[in-house]
Amino acid sequence: MNIIVNGRHLEITEALRNYALEKIGKFDKYLSNINEAVVTLSVEKYRHKAEVLLKVNGVMIQAEGTTGEVYSAIDGVVEKLEKQVLKYKEKMQSHRKGDKRNVVASNYEEEKGRIIKHKKFDMKPMSPEEAVHQMDLLDKDFFVFVNDASGSINVVYRRKDGNYGLIEQTS
Repeated sequence: MNIIVNGRHLEITEALRNYALEKIGKFDKYLSNINEAVVTLSVEKYRHKAEVLLKVNGVMIQAEGTTGEVYSAIDGVVEKLEKQVLKYKEKMQSHRKGDKRNVVASNYEEEKGRIIKHKKFDMKPMSPEEAVHQMDLLDKDFFVFVNDASGSINVVYRRKDGNYGLIEQTS
């Protein structure tokens, strides 16, 4: 697994890099097919934030933790990732139907009317159920995907009542 450690408004010391590598490296025991792990450590005022994105056969598993200290933020994000990785493994073991599809995501954040972040992903067709699962793995409130039945772009989202919604394109 290729582990990349980045710092935002924070200098990554050798001790900090080694700590992150050690903590994230243990996910190789859970999943042997992790291609890459991107760890981003940042500080804003008194908050230290650790974000991790694991890329597993085209599926992305993401978590973040925020605390008052950078090492505990790493520990917090590792705990969240463990839960998500175990959920992913259970899903893959109970639903082995053949191919594991690549995942599509689009993340636009707006601040005062302007786009401040832009991401591009390959969009692979999937069912709405698979899209909901991917949205849960990414810990997001919505997910954009290509519906494998219709070929159109759809959006699944988390409703306030705990259920999910599906937005479909009309012909």
